[in-house]
Amino acid sequence: MAKPFAVTDAEFKDKVVEASMPVLVDFWAEWCGPCKALSPIVDELAEEMDGRMEFAKVDVDSSPITAVTYGIRSIPALLIFKGGKPVEQIVGAVPKGHLKQKIEAALAA
Repeated sequence: MAKPFAVTDAEFKDKVVEASMPVLVDFWAEWCGPCKALSPIVDELAEEMDGRMEFAKVDVDSSPITAVTYGIRSIPALLIFKGGKPVEQIVGAVPKGHLKQKIEAALAA
């Protein structure tokens, strides 16, 4: 059962930038209501896309360097990394269909 995995500033390069497959990174915080609303959607997509894409979560409070490095100013924010670089950004609690469409487009590119 595929689930998003937590990533810290120290692990980000190894687990996301150097990953062998695309990675969707969910930037979130415990106090963020929209982040909590989006979390089950990210969990569902991690299951559905198992083997095609990995899913990671970065807590912006405990790993602020990564958030600043990638210009995260508002959460929830999702970045899709492919070949070690961000290729798509989605900001806000978006519907599952919209998110899946962005993921499919990024994977096809």
